[in-house]
Amino acid sequence: MATTITRLLHHLALFLLVVQFADAVLLPKTKNHAALKPQSTSIIYIVHANDLAKPPHFGYLEEWYHSMVTTHASSTRAASSCGILYTYDTVMHGFAVQLTGDEARLMSSAPGVIGVYKDRVLYPQTTRSTGFMGLQPGNGAWKQTDFGDGVIIGFIDTGTWPESASFNDSGLGPVRSNWRAKCVDAHGFNASLCNNKLVGAKAFHAAADAMAGSASSTHVASTAAGSEVQNASLYTFSQGTAWGMAPRARIAMYKACDVKGDCQNADILAAVDAAVKDGVDIISMSLENHSSIPFHDDEVAISTFGAERKGVFVVLGGGNGGPRASTVSNSAPASTVDRLFPAHITLGNGVVLAGQSLYTMHAKGTPMIQLVSTDSLNDWTPDTVMGKIIVSMDGASDADGISLQNAGGAGIVGVDPDEWSRDGSATYSFTLPGLTLSYTAGEKLRAYMASVASFSFGCETVIGHKNRAPVVAAFSSRGPNPVAPELLKPDVVAPGVNILAAWSGDAPLADYPGVPVPDGRRVNYNIISGTSMACPHVAGIAALIKKKHPSWTPAMVRSALMTTAATVDNRGGDISSTTGTRPLWAAPTTRVRVATPLVAGAGHVQTDDLGYDAGERDYVDFLCALNYTAEQMRRRTDVRTLTRTLTKVSEEAETYNVTAVAPQHVMVTVTPTTLEFKEHMETRSYSVEFRNEAGRQAEAGGASGRSAGRTGSIKSGARWRSSGTTDDF
Repeated sequence: MATTITRLLHHLALFLLVVQFADAVLLPKTKNHAALKPQSTSIIYIVHANDLAKPPHFGYLEEWYHSMVTTHASSTRAASSCGILYTYDTVMHGFAVQLTGDEARLMSSAPGVIGVYKDRVLYPQTTRSTGFMGLQPGNGAWKQTDFGDGVIIGFIDTGTWPESASFNDSGLGPVRSNWRAKCVDAHGFNASLCNNKLVGAKAFHAAADAMAGSASSTHVASTAAGSEVQNASLYTFSQGTAWGMAPRARIAMYKACDVKGDCQNADILAAVDAAVKDGVDIISMSLENHSSIPFHDDEVAISTFGAERKGVFVVLGGGNGGPRASTVSNSAPASTVDRLFPAHITLGNGVVLAGQSLYTMHAKGTPMIQLVSTDSLNDWTPDTVMGKIIVSMDGASDADGISLQNAGGAGIVGVDPDEWSRDGSATYSFTLPGLTLSYTAGEKLRAYMASVASFSFGCETVIGHKNRAPVVAAFSSRGPNPVAPELLKPDVVAPGVNILAAWSGDAPLADYPGVPVPDGRRVNYNIISGTSMACPHVAGIAALIKKKHPSWTPAMVRSALMTTAATVDNRGGDISSTTGTRPLWAAPTTRVRVATPLVAGAGHVQTDDLGYDAGERDYVDFLCALNYTAEQMRRRTDVRTLTRTLTKVSEEAETYNVTAVAPQHVMVTVTPTTLEFKEHMETRSYSVEFRNEAGRQAEAGGASGRSAGRTGSIKSGARWRSSGTTDDF
């Protein structure tokens, strides 16, 4: 029985908002040892153990683990504390240890060992987004949830800068009595700086660097749960009141990554284990990997499912590998809000191209300067760039601008090779005149390259319905799920383009590892882009839901996010995105199209709530089905029937009538067609039958549709839409 349970834990590890990480090396059992080459170099391995298999003569699991290492590792290592770095006892059982390849092979055959995994590296992934998502101080979700007061979000990232105004605890009472964590002094981090907002801080890194001063983690944490800060801005851009999604929620930081952004699995597992043990309600991990492995070989997926079993909701960003298909690594892709930072470049023939920039000098028109195209950034010499505007068709960041300025360049233009609409373009705070153009505008510039141009900068922030939003960013990773196409990913889309949030005062504004010319600028707030920015938006909204419904399971929280997600933009049209793929040297095949469920998941996250639950049995049934290949699944049946159970969380009576929009060659039948609710927390079930009418010779590919319901009786103050997505297929 124990073996069955632990095997299930391997398989069930993704269904919070997690899909997969990559490149774990699972060492097979003894029968396959001959196929492995001997290794003598000591590296970190994660040993997953079956705690129920502990021999009775060991009093504690730790004694058993040390005995394993003593038996299967070298005598030198056995004499030096057995090389054990961490023990895991909450979301999984086992330990991290330094072993050679030969020792790891021996360890994998030890009784009670489920698997031995080579440690892997993962990588990290406001004033307007709160209002854009419908969060207002005097009404709606903030008022109903007291701004998420008391909910604790654990961030697994690169550390934090506690001095930020976004982490002030004004008006917050003490943390709840069952909170078990504390702040720990760690390599430059002063635990006394913690307060009733920053309620926990721990570091997990064998060669730990400073926990304080992290810029990206400060940005992420303040996006999810930053306190109210008036007059926040990056220079003159995006000025206003900065709020996190849940501004009264508490923050606990678990540092598992170094300053270069490298995050070892052994450290991540230790951080997840500690966060759940400490009592967090939500875990936010803006981490991704660039390849995929099966769930049962993924020790991080095992640990995050362990977190869900303990009632902790986990959110991860979807990855920045778009617009290519099957690049999604987790759940939350990035979208725009209705805000632009307009800048223009005027060509010698009078053509004006519109882009975006965070350059701080106001100019109605600079002198005409020669344009020069480059295929290689940072390979500049003064004799080639002095006094010229350099155009990069592969994009350019503020760090590139710093390097160009030091080489004598007069300006920089970065063309986003994948983004067709400037609404979705990431914007940079250039130190010299510079802007970012979409691919469409860049092609117009390419045709006129051998001439001169002039910049115009208004140093302004433009907000409103004229700016179409949300638009899914081109860099945001797409589905289908490369490990399990049957599982729809991503889940939802959230703001992740040009997001203003807190920044470390110790870190440069252009905070990129390995920048050849350091950036001397320091700011308290910064505007950056990525699915790392989308992830904390979802985590903060989840905190509001958890505050309103503390007894809800992670599956119900996830369901609330997905079933109430918006599928239209601020103009009433379908959410759009840049889709398709192309190498940078090839002709474009991308287009601005409607964002399908493989691009935007269920839609843009909102602040309504409606809950479907799911138990372990549901996950087991799904993962058992993954034992079939896609062809085997097609041969099983041309009819699939799904059953869903809905819980009404409002007080008033409500009626839902179903409508279904089906893909071509699929017949959809919903039974019953009407659901009536009269009591609070009443449950009703319905079934959906999908019948394939295309025949066995149908062309391979994907299609999507949706079912929706209409409310007949609406509770006062709610923001129900006339139709809301409940299932995508």
